[in-house]
Amino acid sequence: MVELLEAEYRRVWDRFYDEFEFRPSTSSLKWPAIKEPVASVTWSLAALDDAPAYGRLNRLVEMVERGLTSSIGPSGTLLALDWQHTSYRFAPQDVGDPGQPAWPLSPYPDGDYYVYLSEDFRTGSFGHPWEGSLCLFGQELLDAASAEVEKLLGRPIRRSGRAVVTSVR
Repeated sequence: MVELLEAEYRRVWDRFYDEFEFRPSTSSLKWPAIKEPVASVTWSLAALDDAPAYGRLNRLVEMVERGLTSSIGPSGTLLALDWQHTSYRFAPQDVGDPGQPAWPLSPYPDGDYYVYLSEDFRTGSFGHPWEGSLCLFGQELLDAASAEVEKLLGRPIRRSGRAVVTSVR
């Protein structure tokens, strides 16, 4: 795991702002804060609010980490971005197991925007702390994790950046 130095940090964040049209804001009128990719699903994190002893949160983190690891392959690396804070590049296979360092950050946005990205920016997660949401994107990641995440968090709030309409009966 390596910390992104200032020049690379700026380059990565500039690219993220550009490609995802990132609009940080606490105002619900400006959400979602990114242009969610076509292959994306976004869930509310409200189901975690009543989870005793962080059991559901821990399961969510494990699901997303496992999905990210499998979606980038055995030699891939990820970027872990913490908005306006230290960000990292790391190999998921080299973190998280006994005797290894912990994953940097978390898919759960604990007070700030947390982003995991593949090097090509096609796969990752975006945690929005004020909306209380988690967006997973990239077909490989969705194939690996979305069914389990949906069982844990419930029906998504958006698919491919569009609100999921619930039918009233």
